[in-house]
Amino acid sequence: MLNVLKSIFTWWNGATIGARFHIGRRGVFIGQDERGNRYFEAKDNSDSFDGRLRRWVIYQGYADASKVSPDWHGWLHHTFALPPTVEPFVIKPWEKAHLPNLTGTIHARRPQGSLARGGERQKATGDYEAWTPE
Repeated sequence: MLNVLKSIFTWWNGATIGARFHIGRRGVFIGQDERGNRYFEAKDNSDSFDGRLRRWVIYQGYADASKVSPDWHGWLHHTFALPPTVEPFVIKPWEKAHLPNLTGTIHARRPQGSLARGGERQKATGDYEAWTPE
């Protein structure tokens, strides 16, 4: 019951009832990623702005675009014609694994000197000269 109320009154938790209804009526399920996000493509061009089939993602949990991996992002934005379920994305050996935006979480980067780490930073070295107006 709580999930139904959340989907009615919030847009940031997955998708609203209206979006689910529209995507369910107009879209075809294409695949799901490792985070549980589900991807859809329109059945026809009736929703299209530029003649291409429209594509959607329904997020698992909090709606945050950084939770979409590079392979699905490329498919959503028509960079790749085929979804990763048909033609898997080739990851180069020098590429790092995809991480969602961690800002605002306990896993966010907190460099030395940031307020989140107490605000203590190293003293300025001799190569720093403060600006003073003339």
